[in-house]
Formats: sequence, C-alpha cells, structure tokens
Amino acid sequence: MVIGGDTPANKALRLPKLVESDPRGSQVLRSLTANTQPLWRESELDVPVTRMNVELAGALRKADGAGQLIRGLESAERSLAAEERGLRMADRQSGVTRGVRVSRLLLLANDGAERFYRNVEAMLHRNGPRVLAVLLEMDAGGLGELLFGPGSIARLVMLEHKQAVGSVLLAMVGNISQEPPAG
Repeated sequence: MVIGGDTPANKALRLPKLVESDPRGSQVLRSLTANTQPLWRESELDVPVTRMNVELAGALRKADGAGQLIRGLESAERSLAAEERGLRMADRQSGVTRGVRVSRLLLLANDGAERFYRNVEAMLHRNGPRVLAVLLEMDAGGLGELLFGPGSIARLVMLEHKQAVGSVLLAMVGNISQEPPAG
C-alpha cells in the first residue's frame, strides 16, 4: 500500500513533528492506514478516507482564517512547484539533503471526476512523501460551503503550513472511516 507518493521513503510515513510528539501521534498513523481506498478506479495509489466532524471542521476553518489553506488543484500545484524549487536551492546551498516528512495535506471531496483524481495522483507522485492526500466523505458543495460559504464549491484544499497540517491530522484521530467507502 502506498499513501501519498510512491517513493521508497514513503513506505514509512513520516508525519509532522507536531503530530509525532503528540500523545495521539501513533493513533493518527494507525487511523491514516486503517481505511484506505484507491484514489480512482485504476489507481495504484491508496489514500486514507475520513469523515468530517466538528473538530476537523474547526481546524480547517482556523487554517483558512490564518491564510494557511489553498483552494483548488491548480493553485496547489503552483504552490508545491515553487516550494520544491526553494527546497532544492536550499539543499544545494547547504550541501545537505533534508529528511522528508509530510508537510502539506490535500483534502479531497469525494465527487470529483476520474480525470481530476488522475491529476491529483500525478501531483502526489511528483511531490513524493511530503504531500499526503486524504479523501473526505463529503462532496465539493459541502466542503465549499463549510469553508467558503453558501453556494461555494471546493474539490480540493491544501494545507500549506506545518502547524495547520498537524492540527488537522490530530483532528482526524478516531474519525477515519472504519467501514469500506461506498463506490
């Protein structure tokens, strides 16, 4: 099973230090690997599936209010590409390659077209284990309304700050679906 990207380093998912140091850290890891499904019908990439709850909704709203949330696939791709260029430059200048752990979190609505999920999968492969995707048991209308108001649509949001990623992952503890998702 592969979660995130398909690099060997991702076989052992490394969560943000904030999560690993929290007493619930091991629960987060177990929850993320307990119920997964292929990202799309023919995908080789399995992603965790979770339900929305009050704690998770609050963590997402807080991240959005702090400007730590990016909306949409194209915006997420641009942000990750710019970040990758910066990381490569920093690694070259320091002469040291940094360790890789999850630092960005994609939350996906469950009603996207196959093409959308194929594009997400390609982005995950390009960005390896620093990006983790989680499929929400929520459609794009529900996610959009939750974060951006009535009538809004959001098929993908990306948390781009380590603190926000950690808070959202911790809010998922015990919330990951335990039964197989529909579809």
